[in-house]
Amino acid sequence: IQQEWGSFDRYLWHWTEKKIIQEVDKVSGEVIEEKEAEEKEAVTKSQSVMKEVWDWVKTIVVALVCAVLITQFVIVNARVPSASMETTIMTGDRLIANRLSYKFSDPQRYDIVVFKFPDDESVLYIKRIIGLPGEKVTIRDNQVYINDSTTPLDTSFLHEPMVTEDATYYVPDDSYFMMGDNRNNSADSRFWNNKYVKRDKIEGKAVFRYFPFTSMGLLTNK
Repeated sequence: IQQEWGSFDRYLWHWTEKKIIQEVDKVSGEVIEEKEAEEKEAVTKSQSVMKEVWDWVKTIVVALVCAVLITQFVIVNARVPSASMETTIMTGDRLIANRLSYKFSDPQRYDIVVFKFPDDESVLYIKRIIGLPGEKVTIRDNQVYINDSTTPLDTSFLHEPMVTEDATYYVPDDSYFMMGDNRNNSADSRFWNNKYVKRDKIEGKAVFRYFPFTSMGLLTNK
C-alpha cells in the first residue's frame, strides 16, 4: 500500500507540476501577445501621427509655393508709406496691384500704378499716370495740359488745388509721367532726377484696398 501511495504521490506531483507549467506558459503567452499588440498599436499610432504631420507639411509647402507664385506673377502687395496720394489712398493703407493688368493692354491716363522708383529701383512707388508716351505735358497756372490743349486735365480727385511752378515735360515714347493726388505734398515726376517711368518698370495697376477694413474695396481711376 505504501508503494502504491508513493507512486500515486509521484504521479500527482508530476501532474501538478505539468499543470503549473502549462498555466505559466499560457499566462506568459497571453502577456507576450498583449505586449506585441501594444507594440503594434504604438507603431500604428506613430505612423498615423507621421502621416498627419507629413500631410500638414505638404499643405504648408503647397500654400507657400502658391503664395510666392501669386506674389511674383499675379499681384503686388503694397503698403502706402506717405501722404502723396491722399485722400484717394491714405497713409498706411494696404493695397493689391494686379501684375496682369498690362500684359495685354497699355496703361491709361489716370490709372493708379505701383512702379519701381526711377531714382532707386529697389523702392516701390504708387502714383497716378498723367502723361502718356510721346506726350507733351505742360503745367501752367496750376493746371495740367496735354499736347498744347486749351482744356486742362480733370482735377476732381485731387486732395486740394495744386500750387506749383510752371513747367513743360516731354514724355519719352516708352515712358510715363506720374503725379500724386496730393500734389502739394507729392514727390513725383516733377521733382525726380529721372522724371519718367519706363513701361517695364510698372509692377501693376492698383485695384483693391484690403486695409483698413472700413475702407476695403475696389480702387477706381477717378
